[in-house]
This record gives sequence, C-alpha cells and structure tokens, in this order.
Amino acid sequence: MVFPKPASESDLFLHSNFASRYVRDSLPRFSMPDDSMPKEAAYQNIHDELQLDAIPKLNLASFVTTSMEEECNKLIMESINKNYVDMDEYPITTDLHNRCVNMIARLFHAEIGEDENAIGAGTVGSSEAIMLAGLAFKKKWQNKRKAEGKPYDKPNLVTGSNVQVCWEKFARYFEVELREVEVREGYYVMDPAKAVELVDENTICVAAILGSTYNGEFEDVKLLNDLLLQKNKQTGWDTPIHVDAASGGFIAPFLYPELEWDFRLALVKSINVSGHKYGLVYAGIGWVIWRTKDDLPEDLVFHINYLGADQPTFTLNFSKGPSLQPCVPYHYMTPCTYLVTSSLTGSSQIIAQYYQLIRLGQEGYRSIMENCRENAMVLKEDLEKSGRFNILSKDDGVPVVAFSLKDRRQYDEYKISEMLRRHGWIVPAYPMPPAAQHINVLRVVIRAEFSRTLAERLAFDIHNVLHELEKVHPPTKTNNTEEVNKSLVDSEVKKTAMDTQKEIIAQESNKRQKIMAS
Repeated sequence: MVFPKPASESDLFLHSNFASRYVRDSLPRFSMPDDSMPKEAAYQNIHDELQLDAIPKLNLASFVTTSMEEECNKLIMESINKNYVDMDEYPITTDLHNRCVNMIARLFHAEIGEDENAIGAGTVGSSEAIMLAGLAFKKKWQNKRKAEGKPYDKPNLVTGSNVQVCWEKFARYFEVELREVEVREGYYVMDPAKAVELVDENTICVAAILGSTYNGEFEDVKLLNDLLLQKNKQTGWDTPIHVDAASGGFIAPFLYPELEWDFRLALVKSINVSGHKYGLVYAGIGWVIWRTKDDLPEDLVFHINYLGADQPTFTLNFSKGPSLQPCVPYHYMTPCTYLVTSSLTGSSQIIAQYYQLIRLGQEGYRSIMENCRENAMVLKEDLEKSGRFNILSKDDGVPVVAFSLKDRRQYDEYKISEMLRRHGWIVPAYPMPPAAQHINVLRVVIRAEFSRTLAERLAFDIHNVLHELEKVHPPTKTNNTEEVNKSLVDSEVKKTAMDTQKEIIAQESNKRQKIMAS
C-alpha cells in the first residue's frame, strides 16, 4: 500500500479535492511523478478529464456494445481479477468458455453430435479470430502442397475490397498475397463470380463477409459456395471458404434463419463472429469456430506445461489468445474431448457472453435484433422522405443505415458529420472502397441500446443540421445562361485541380476509415 505525504492541517479540515493543490497542478503526461497523491484526487482528476470523451451510446460509428444489465456488470467485476491463462486454476471459467463455443457452433449449424464438443476459441475480437483462421488455412494448404511435392511459397487469399483492415494485416504479416475483387458503384460487396475467377491452385481460401462494415450488406455466400464447388470439381482443387461474420453472425440466425451462409454450406470451414458487437458483450471478445477438428492443423498446436497442467495452445500471444484445452473432467460436464479454448488475460468477457446466451436465449436475441432492424427502418424512411439522400444500405443485413447526399454542391457528408457532433452524435463520413471511392457515405450503426426515441431524435437533428448548412451555404440563383455556363466551367476547373490530390490520399483515407469502422 502506498501512502501520500502527510496532509497539511488545512487539508485535513477541508477534505476536498477541489480545495487541494491537486487541482492547481497539471496531471503528469510523460514521466512518473516523484510523489504519490490521495486516491480521491487521482480518481477525481482522471474522471473529470474523461468527461471530455464522447458519450458511448451516441457513438454511432461503432458496432461495439456499450450497455449491459447490472447483474452482468456485477459478474464482470467479480471475475475481472481472473487471468484466464491459468486454466487449471479456473476450471469453471474454462467450462463456461467451452459452453459458449458449443452454443455458437450449433447456432452456425456445425455438424456435431448432441453431446459432442465443437472446435472453437474465444479471442480478443474478430481481428485475432481472423488471424488464427487464416493461419489454419495457410498451414493446411502448405501441408497438402508439400505432400504433393509442389511449391508452397506463394499462397494467396481472395476477398472483396470492402474487407475490414485486419484481412490486410493478416496478408502482410503472414506473407499471403491478397487478391481483392473491386466493388463498383451500386454494388458495394464482393461479386462471387469475380471472386471465383481469381482463385487458382495457390488460393488458401476465399473470405466472404456477412455484414460489410461499409453498408452492412451480406455477401452471397451460398452463390460463392456453389460456384466454387463447380470450379473445384473442374480443377481438382479443394479451395475452402471462410465467413467473416463479425457483425452478422449474431443477426442472421435470428432475423434470417433460412439464409444459407454457415456450415450448412459444404465449403465453409471456419467462421468468426464478434461477441462484443451483436453478441451484446462489452469490447474484447470474439469467437472463431472450425467446422471439424481436421480443419485445424495439429502442427499449429503447441503443448506447454505451465501452472500445473498440460495446455495444448494455438495462440498469437500467450496471455491473449486461444489454446487447445481438454475438457475439465467434472461429473456434470460433457464427455472430454479436445476443445480450442481462449487464454484471454481476463475472464470477464467470456462470463459476460455466457450470461447473455443463457439470459436472453434465442427468444431474447431475436427480439433485440428485430428491434434494431425496425429502428433502422424508421431512420431510413425518414431520410428517404427528405429527398436529400441516397440510401446505400440494404433492408436485409446488419441494421445499418448508410446514406449519401444527392446534391453535394453546397456542402458534403463530412460537413454534416462535423455539424452532428455539435448535437452530441458521432456519425462517421468516409469514402467507399477503391473503384467507388468517389462516393462519400454517412453511416449509422443501430445497436441494441439505440431506442426508437433516439432514432427519431437523430433524424430530427439531421434535418436541423441541413437547415443550418443551407443558411450558411444558400443555393446559388442565376438567371443568365452565360453565368450558369461560366459557373459550371469554373467548377470543372476546380475539380480537375483537386482530383490529383484526392487520388493520392484516397487509398490511405480508405484504410484509415476501415480502422475507424472496426
């Protein structure tokens, strides 16, 4: 325990942080201070500075859950001091993790028996889940090529250009060529036919997205599966599919149960989903599920003896990744087989995920997703009535409303985004992926905690912002034809002068937005 220096006599009488020297002095920024301070002063100063952050519920740029029930918050605090890497010391937490894996795998129609354990892992979000799934695909492809006596040094991965930035990280970090199918105006997701055209004998997998971060649209995994089956049959290859269901994995099973996108399709070998998005858990939990144990190469698994038990592990970081862990043999648990389990630093997100799965059940998740969809439709219809916007999101998909201005001569989407911040809203503006980057988009993510009242209020504030902008930038009125033509020529000259600069920064801007969108 650290004790601050004795307080002065006046401090002892006042007992007020606001009357102490700690309000007069700036908080350290670069070096650790020499002296300690009272816990009340440390808390108050940090608390006050954090008030300048945005209100999480009004951050409509993020897919991440910002509100959970008080009972779940209590469970999180009760378990926040458990280091989940110590699986032998925390066997019940390990079992709760395994239950989550089994429930999610069955939600995705994994081919497993009634009492059989699924193969999966809890991760630090979908980014890590994608890294691990990608490594499994690469290793399996390499092993097959080695066995056939063929070169195995030029693996490639096929995706759409609308993928989240973690796919680009995977390709760069693990030396895999990334082949992107360009989107186009009016079609902002990967075209399955064009994706299959890019597949060759070195393709480790094709990645499909169930819920694009740009507009929430589902890619057609069923069509991709059918076309790839045909190509595999013609060529003798066995190119598989990974589904990035970070956003849509907890939506499709409840809103679109007949949609075939998961393990019902023969070529889908692994799926990732974010528990901290529509899995309704705070930030820091994702899941990756493999179709069968054969889809996770055994030579990626390391066996270590740490803290009293053998722990087969498949992880990027010892304290923040998944490991292959045997079931703990308690009498009330399912028969023991190997499961991939997480070794997250903390146990709280795993426990929170299990709480949501049993607390809400399928009935609760379905009701929440229906509410999200209906609130998205309310906002979308209000924007359409204004006549000012083109809607780029789809009715079927992640409950996202993506829209762009029909007329950008007076102001653009970035100005609207900036003005909405004055009302407390964070609504991002960004360009679409390359080949459609001339289109700017505003995107609103409708989460579980976003009520109908907030949806109506946001629509009201958007209209107010439009009126404010029109006062500052009134429409130009000209009756003279020559003046109109001159204005158009000048506008075209200015556009040409700026095009070169825009093209230079567009690629980097798109990558930055992918990071912000995640």
